[in-house]
Amino acid sequence: MKEEYDLSTMKSRPNPFAKQLKQQVTLPLGIDVIEYFEAMAQEKGISCQELIILYLQDCVVSKRKLSFE
Repeated sequence: MKEEYDLSTMKSRPNPFAKQLKQQVTLPLGIDVIEYFEAMAQEKGISCQELIILYLQDCVVSKRKLSFE
């Protein structure tokens, strides 16, 4: 192994895992929504945030659409 490496000669490439990274967002949620997910999270023994993330991931996987009527 070399003592020093010249990183300026290295070629860069896109991160293959970039799509898997998480992005933090802030959403205004009503008290009723928060209480609903907190109660369900307590039943399941997980955090409210984790439950909401799991629910949203399930919506993406199942391609669930919200119907406005």
